[in-house]
Amino acid sequence: MECPIRLSHVMTSSTDPFFWRDAALPFVEVRAIADGRKVRYGRHAHRTFSIGAVTGGRSTYSNGATLAHIGAGAVVVINPEVAHACNPEADAPWSYRMFYVDVAWLAKLQHELGFGAQEGFRPFVQTLTHEPALFDGLNALYALLVDPHESTLRKESALTTYFTRLQQSLNPAPLNAREPNGRLARAAEFIDDNYTRALKLEEICAAAGLSPSYLIRAFREQYGMTPHAYVVNRRIEFSRAQLRRGHAIADVAAEAGFADQAHLQRAFRQFVAATPGQYRG
Repeated sequence: MECPIRLSHVMTSSTDPFFWRDAALPFVEVRAIADGRKVRYGRHAHRTFSIGAVTGGRSTYSNGATLAHIGAGAVVVINPEVAHACNPEADAPWSYRMFYVDVAWLAKLQHELGFGAQEGFRPFVQTLTHEPALFDGLNALYALLVDPHESTLRKESALTTYFTRLQQSLNPAPLNAREPNGRLARAAEFIDDNYTRALKLEEICAAAGLSPSYLIRAFREQYGMTPHAYVVNRRIEFSRAQLRRGHAIADVAAEAGFADQAHLQRAFRQFVAATPGQYRG
């Protein structure tokens, strides 16, 4: 028997975000919006790989070193842990579909396709493409996934087919042999281990062996966010996972380390451009 689709939110107007998830396909999540002219994201990062199709309007796209003005037909490619944002231009109509894909699932597919041994996920150098086959294919995949009458088998097959085409079209980059700054990595690891509690800058500095001024400047250069923004980003990623499990919003706020539910609401809007209630459904 096929596992039924579970929609986390049914869009009630063109300005509401729409989220699709299916318990039978836990490695992928989809977000769409038909009129995103009021959508505003702060710079943020995901532990997932993200890819999206702009289906209408114009927007400013920032992704790592990439800064571009894009419109319908663009496909944005966002590697995990890279700070990015995409916002509409001057109250103009804007619509898009975004896919969030589990890194382990994608790394396994890369390995099966011969793009690496056991070194894990290989990121893409190309962060933006207008290749019609990738754009049309992503929209066709979206239509298939949200169709409640399609089988899980067909959906999983279509996901594998599309992301196989993606690897072949945008050849993954060789692994970067250069090691990241070890002290900054220790700072990030310390935050990863402690973000659900109140953190002080001096604690992070002590863990990394760095001065506050150097840490803030160098951390932003390496991760695209200040240490504080990185903490909030981690709390939001945690909150998303807990909301997907159906946890109460107030409980999630406390578990994630937010002062209260209102604080979670504000941060969630900034980083996800949706309310926790819209996301959970």
